[in-house]
Amino acid sequence: MAVPPGLPVVIVGGLHADARRAAVARLLADVPGSVVLHHDLVTAASGTVVRTIRDASGILDAGEAPLVNDCACCALREDLVPELERLRDTGGTRLAVVELWDSVEPKAMAEVVTAGGLTVTGVITAVDPALVLPYLGNGDDLADGGLAAAATDQRTVADTFARQLEYAPVLAIAESPEADDEDRELLAQLHPTARQVRIGQDLPAELAELAELAELAELSEPSGDGLTVPTPRRRALSPLAQAALAGFDVEAAAAAQHPACALLPAEADAHGVSTLVWSMRRPFHPERLYAALEDLTCAAARSRGRFWLADKPDTLFHWDAAGGALCVESTGPWLASLPDAAWEMVPPVRRAAAALDWHPEHGDRCQHLVFTSPGLDRDGLERLLESCLLTDAEYAAGPDAWQRLPHAFDTLLEV
Repeated sequence: MAVPPGLPVVIVGGLHADARRAAVARLLADVPGSVVLHHDLVTAASGTVVRTIRDASGILDAGEAPLVNDCACCALREDLVPELERLRDTGGTRLAVVELWDSVEPKAMAEVVTAGGLTVTGVITAVDPALVLPYLGNGDDLADGGLAAAATDQRTVADTFARQLEYAPVLAIAESPEADDEDRELLAQLHPTARQVRIGQDLPAELAELAELAELAELSEPSGDGLTVPTPRRRALSPLAQAALAGFDVEAAAAAQHPACALLPAEADAHGVSTLVWSMRRPFHPERLYAALEDLTCAAARSRGRFWLADKPDTLFHWDAAGGALCVESTGPWLASLPDAAWEMVPPVRRAAAALDWHPEHGDRCQHLVFTSPGLDRDGLERLLESCLLTDAEYAAGPDAWQRLPHAFDTLLEV
């Protein structure tokens, strides 16, 4: 596999720091001429962010970037692209590995790098399978563990880890003796479309054999005068290096996270882990759903999707829960509520997603929620969700009557 022209940039992130460092070390070892750019946000309290650039032999350069608006992440954004441009213009760098600090999310950085005119060829989140459930269940604020990226950072460990995990198309899986089949199944169900690449201390046997052959063997090619001339055999790239250079579409990745067209997990049940996909074509009663929020949020390690409130028929709501905490937010209108002329302003991927699931009466309005967890009480969860829908009599009363229902979510949505 050839390395793309210019300066390929791969972003490696994740709250599992040991796994992340192992993935970065693997890339340095597997891609000669690669360097790692890392911004350490631990020093942000003193007013600076420490930048280091290193290769397989050690640190090549170090410096500091001042905080921007008292925000360490903002300083990272301001400093990252110029440093990558310098690496590109200097030449000699085959692959730039951006190792994100613990709580920095890859989506924002991939968009910053791409907007800066550079090419992101891969986004990788490094994961220790044994830590997936503990991190998903950790509702502590990042600030409590010294992991906040700014004074105003109100994210939790669980929701940050979930977004890091679900955005990346590639997961670098650390070898973990503590991980069992349930841990691995949970990871697989949370992000079933991800390519998983193992990053043990040693190369897989078949790759090690290829590397040895590449270093020792020579191929014989005929020269112009008929003589046989030995030429070196080109070393094969490792699976992780291939993933780092495979290519990455920032716009498609963003669309895959939007609740209207997200690539959510499918139904599954194995090794004690279940994923329930719950879809309905009837709106929620706002008051009954609001009363059930705590039970629904705590029913699974991770849940997400989109939902429809009877009293707000034009608004698509996003459901995003992890660590016992729920984020509910408006993400704009359902397409069915828009005039035909406005559809041209909607991204094609969203129009396509809506068309695949269009209802003759309700359009794209629906309930589509996905719950993933070990020990999931599927039957109890379905009963609870169904109890929050409009009853037959309420449904028959029609949309005008629905909008007169109690606006229970207004406080939560800060309307």
